[in-house]
Amino acid sequence: MIAMTNPPRLIAWEFTAGCNLNCVHCRGASTSSVPEGELTTEEAKHFIDEVVELGKPILILSGGEPLTRPDVFEIARYGTDAGLRVVLATNGTLLTPELVEKLRAAGVQRLSISIDGATAKTHDEFRGMPGAFERTLAGIEVLRKADFPFQINTTISRRNLEEIPKTFELAKELGAVAYHVFFLVPTGRGEESDEVSPADYERLLHWFYDMQKESEIQLKATCAPHYFRIMRQRAKKEGIEISVKTHGYEAMTKGCLGGTGFCFVSSVGEVYPCGYLPVLAGNIREQSFKEVWEDSEVFRKLRDPEELKGKCGICEYKKVCAGCRARAYAATGDYLEEEPYCIYRPGKK
Repeated sequence: MIAMTNPPRLIAWEFTAGCNLNCVHCRGASTSSVPEGELTTEEAKHFIDEVVELGKPILILSGGEPLTRPDVFEIARYGTDAGLRVVLATNGTLLTPELVEKLRAAGVQRLSISIDGATAKTHDEFRGMPGAFERTLAGIEVLRKADFPFQINTTISRRNLEEIPKTFELAKELGAVAYHVFFLVPTGRGEESDEVSPADYERLLHWFYDMQKESEIQLKATCAPHYFRIMRQRAKKEGIEISVKTHGYEAMTKGCLGGTGFCFVSSVGEVYPCGYLPVLAGNIREQSFKEVWEDSEVFRKLRDPEELKGKCGICEYKKVCAGCRARAYAATGDYLEEEPYCIYRPGKK
């Protein structure tokens, strides 16, 4: 008998793989060409029906660029009416007052806008389109005038590492309610040569911890599981008890959520632990989402910290960190191997 598992808390759904930009770090290597066989409107609604049978997770409509798909408002409304908290990830270049009002009417509760540098030069080089920075800022201004909540997402790589503090300041100046950083994983067009060094990774996470203690807006580090080790190390050193009161949402979760509280669904119905880990767990066209979530061998292994190998397997922080399974896979071909970008030595107090 398969043990009951907790329902997902967060689902990232590649609503379409088509996009109006051509970003150098794109996980899905998206282009303006939409792949054949994407889920139809009816299949998308059926997927939502299956999700709510398990629980009421946050549903992220992502891409590509989800705003390029005509039925995005219909599906967002369907998810909202089903009781899900629907949010949407966009590059911001297509936002207009009319479109924002349609998103509000569809029940979308927050937008995440990608800004990958504090300057137009850096951001435009990331996005593969001159003028993308100004168009994104124009889109954010539309959101501000409409009083529509948004967060800023930044993918961190060697290209923009030194601009991250300034990008954080920009997010605050723009009126974002949150700032989320994503550490590059070499998937799709993201290249290993663009990853920051393990030492810079560690340094930036310590900076992030310091900022989180004083920030008036929410900060969250994604694809950075060892932040949860750093958070506990720093809190212990400073005599701070880890609790919901002191660390909010961060205290209630853990590092790698792939297959435990989170999963990624592709535009053609494939289910993965996350968008950066191309190890197939199932397909919602062939099985129910419940069957994939509860029965997948990939997910079952990811839910058991005793399956971890190398130094991750013996680390005292493995239950709160677990290492980045996608980086382990990119480096070794084995998603259970040790995290290659962590400088911590297990057992060192």
